[in-house]
Amino acid sequence: MTTPASYQITVQPSGRRFSAQADETILNAAIRAGVGLPYGCKDGACGSCKCKKLSGSVVHGPHQDKALSAAEEAAGFVLTCCAQPRSDVVLESRQVTDESAFPIKKMPVRVAALEKKSPDVMLLRLQLPAAEPLRYHAGQYLEFLLPGGLRRAYSMANAPHTLGTPPHVELHIRLMPGGHFTEQVFHTLKEKDILRAEGPFGSFYLREDSGKPIILLASGTGFAPIKAIIERLQHLGSTRPVTLYWGGRRPVDLYLDDWVRARQAEMPQLRYVPVVSDALPEDGWSGRTGFVHQAVLDDFADLSGHQVYACGAPIVVESARTAYCAERGLPPEEFYADAFTSEADKHPQAA
Repeated sequence: MTTPASYQITVQPSGRRFSAQADETILNAAIRAGVGLPYGCKDGACGSCKCKKLSGSVVHGPHQDKALSAAEEAAGFVLTCCAQPRSDVVLESRQVTDESAFPIKKMPVRVAALEKKSPDVMLLRLQLPAAEPLRYHAGQYLEFLLPGGLRRAYSMANAPHTLGTPPHVELHIRLMPGGHFTEQVFHTLKEKDILRAEGPFGSFYLREDSGKPIILLASGTGFAPIKAIIERLQHLGSTRPVTLYWGGRRPVDLYLDDWVRARQAEMPQLRYVPVVSDALPEDGWSGRTGFVHQAVLDDFADLSGHQVYACGAPIVVESARTAYCAERGLPPEEFYADAFTSEADKHPQAA
């Protein structure tokens, strides 16, 4: 049996190095080595893992054009989640971090509570194994391991210091009609049911070594990891100015509005801007309207000194990334994103 060739991957400017086999993606090799390259869906759909190839050769597996266009590939950009090396490779990624302190583990989780926060959002509380507590950064996600090799990813909506005894994590799950897992959560899942999960995953979490003002941008249940980041900021006693923009179609989509307002009362540096795009007359909405990413553009002429953490629908995240960097001077390496890609997003031909 022939052993696949092994190649050296170097990430600049950090100088981090790891080995990757010819039959594995660069991202999987990085995760295995504890090198935290940025990523989101891990399936060629969101573009969060896109970075510049400075030298070397790769071959890409299937991916969506919106994540990496032919022109971008020709210009030397790669999607590490579906790129396999064909030589030693040097990449440029300014968001690389060391996640080796938080090993990825598989674990059984027990359903502790199911609480509907809106007609199509369920707050799911999971009890974790107490013997080896899960360690993660506020903003990261876990994946459910489902029958048939299926996986579904959800961000942890509570910061690590709130796990409690026994430890619990909180997830916010939106009902996707016909969704393999979300239909189960809303209709058949019960307290004390056991599921299998793996984590933590993701490069979306608070960078605590910066003093820059923060813009938090969320659409729908993209608020889940943003909530964990707010809890982390409060726990740290951070004085960094923070502005949260949370968008929904109707006011009911801002399903933890009261929670945010309670934190606002406790955190003088936190400003909250709820934005609704499709309010009906009976909603009585008198707040900001339109697209949530546009509200930031309306309020900030210059983002060059900020960090932005954006989470939600891919169209919101990518619109924000493009506009903030091109029109408001945000350094690309200060835009941290976690696009919520559903199975329909990943496989549009099957939608």
